[in-house]
Amino acid sequence: MIRNQIKTLVDKVLDQKIDFIVEHPQEKSFGDYATNVALILAKKKKKNPVILAEEIKLKLEKNPLFEKIEVINGFINFFLKKDYFLKQFKEISIKKSKFGEINIGKSKKVQVEFISANPTGPLTVANARGGPMGDVLANILMKAGYKVEKEFYVNDSGNQIMELGKSVLGKGTQYKGAYINKLKIAEKDPYKAGKKAAKIITNTLIKKSTDKLGIKYDNWFFESSLDIDPIIEKLEKKKLMYKKEDAVWFKSKKFGDIRDRVLIKSDSWKTYLAGDIAYHDNKFRVRKFDKVINVWGADHHGDIPGLMAGVEAIGFKGKLEIIIHQFVNVLEKGKKVRMSKREGKFVAIDELIDKVGVDAIRFFFLMYSANRHMDFDIGLAKEKSEKNPVFYVQYAYARINSILRKAKKSLRPKFSLLVHPSELNLIKQLIKLPEIIEDTTNDYQVQRLPQYAIDVATAFHRFYTDCKVLGDYKDMENARLALIESTKIVLENILDLMGISKPKKM
Repeated sequence: MIRNQIKTLVDKVLDQKIDFIVEHPQEKSFGDYATNVALILAKKKKKNPVILAEEIKLKLEKNPLFEKIEVINGFINFFLKKDYFLKQFKEISIKKSKFGEINIGKSKKVQVEFISANPTGPLTVANARGGPMGDVLANILMKAGYKVEKEFYVNDSGNQIMELGKSVLGKGTQYKGAYINKLKIAEKDPYKAGKKAAKIITNTLIKKSTDKLGIKYDNWFFESSLDIDPIIEKLEKKKLMYKKEDAVWFKSKKFGDIRDRVLIKSDSWKTYLAGDIAYHDNKFRVRKFDKVINVWGADHHGDIPGLMAGVEAIGFKGKLEIIIHQFVNVLEKGKKVRMSKREGKFVAIDELIDKVGVDAIRFFFLMYSANRHMDFDIGLAKEKSEKNPVFYVQYAYARINSILRKAKKSLRPKFSLLVHPSELNLIKQLIKLPEIIEDTTNDYQVQRLPQYAIDVATAFHRFYTDCKVLGDYKDMENARLALIESTKIVLENILDLMGISKPKKM
């Protein structure tokens, strides 16, 4: 990656090791890349950042990578020679579907656990928001060289299962709706009935919904398969447990939590936390994951400190990361809607899929950072125009396919002919894919990917408007066809990572 080449060059001219960034400036007039290294160095040396930036510039400006280097307000802006962009651009046609692959993961074993909705009812829009997020994050980590497994954790134990059983047997009212009425279970014991109901709901409702969302899990892990007692015993041996008010408490404050947490309630039911600690012991100790990333809904925010404390207590500090995603409002004609006929208490994801299709759901869900509430506009999701971002991107892909169907395959293209600003802008967008993969691997901000897809589509549409492709003289036609073929490859890679279809005609 060119960005890493620049960082290496800057590192070599510094007299000390410091952390700094090399990034694309917001304004194109500020160059192809920029760095804040002089600003950071100035704070350490207590010197003028502009003077330091000029010193670094003098040491770098003769490097053949750069057309020119400018210093503005302490930032160093790099303008690269076209040859270096073209050199990386050529890799696209060579690597094809493997373009964008990097090996920062070094085959380390990572698990991404996401959705993991309680098996007490159909999958809701609120639960499902974490689906595309976790799925795409896992895809990106694989592209970055990690060995990744996707998992759904089924909470089929505890008091909620007892209540589910009571509802199924007509002895409780916590769970209601048509799906409950359809469950015919020949079992008198409410807990056993609840476990059977949870299995049926998981297999016939939840799995059906995740399949519709295009999510393929490597594993469905059932809480009932866990033996929680050994973890309780382990914490007892470490003197991290005590009894109070007829309950058994875990000393989670010792590990930075704001309070201690109950593991066994006064009625002898084990809490979610007890099961979660045992579950993560299984992930790290038994299945040997180097890192685990959990994607949780906002209603689980308060559970984070207890689990983090538990994971540290059993010896795996620093190996668990938790992403919290916020809620989703479904809007139609500007008004919040409830589409479910099941008591009107939730919006089922299946109903939204039936209304707008899975591509729109995945793309729209991915567009927002996890910490933002999102409004899902049904009207926009159904619109067949450039206002709809998924349509806009897919239309670019379909248009490329249309052009290539009309053209003969480009032979030995002369890339040096690609000098038009719109051609160079498209090339610069295409070669960003490895950087997008690297950045998202480091910070998990998957919304970067749909935005990148929009940027590539925009650059392509601009290029197609400004530059005649078919019918120009042969060498130019070949060069531009090669550019279009590379754009097709990059869009395919992006859409595959996002799990979104690639229509050849629209």
